[in-house]
Amino acid sequence: MDTEQEFKNQIVKCKDVFLKKALDYSTAWRIMRPSSITDQIFIKANRIRSLEMLKEHLVEEGREPEFVAMVNYSIMGLIQLELGFADTADLTVEDAEKYYDKYSKAALELMLKKNHDYGQAWIQMRSTSITDLILMKIYRIKQIEDHNGKTLVSEGIDAGYYDIINYSIFNLIKLENEKSGNN
Repeated sequence: MDTEQEFKNQIVKCKDVFLKKALDYSTAWRIMRPSSITDQIFIKANRIRSLEMLKEHLVEEGREPEFVAMVNYSIMGLIQLELGFADTADLTVEDAEKYYDKYSKAALELMLKKNHDYGQAWIQMRSTSITDLILMKIYRIKQIEDHNGKTLVSEGIDAGYYDIINYSIFNLIKLENEKSGNN
């Protein structure tokens, strides 16, 4: 398994959705405060967990679009942390794409370092456990946000967003492998 290439393949898919939505809606997400973005990620992760537990869903979209959305919202969150939120959709699609590339590249670099140190443990994990880790990261981010970004010894909000990107990509890779029969 070439995790780096599979990661890049999934980022291309996520970025494609991000750019198409930016063409549809511009960068309207720029008005969202980081805490609102965190809540959007929570909604997506909670739906995934419900789908995993119920095994039945009434809305036709499955888990894949929700993981893609969590990658994209996490990148939006990182952009908001850097730029602050705005009163208007003040980024061009081209500028938003540059920020997307910056943060997806940083997520890849972080994944490669952690993947090396952890010995690709994610491959042996259940996708449901990865979903639970995402939810835990969201709750941690929410707690840090409630403390105005201050922590005593913990990593910050940005680290949580990066972890959500990477965990979501891992589950996208797992879903892709399930579809192709490469469990």
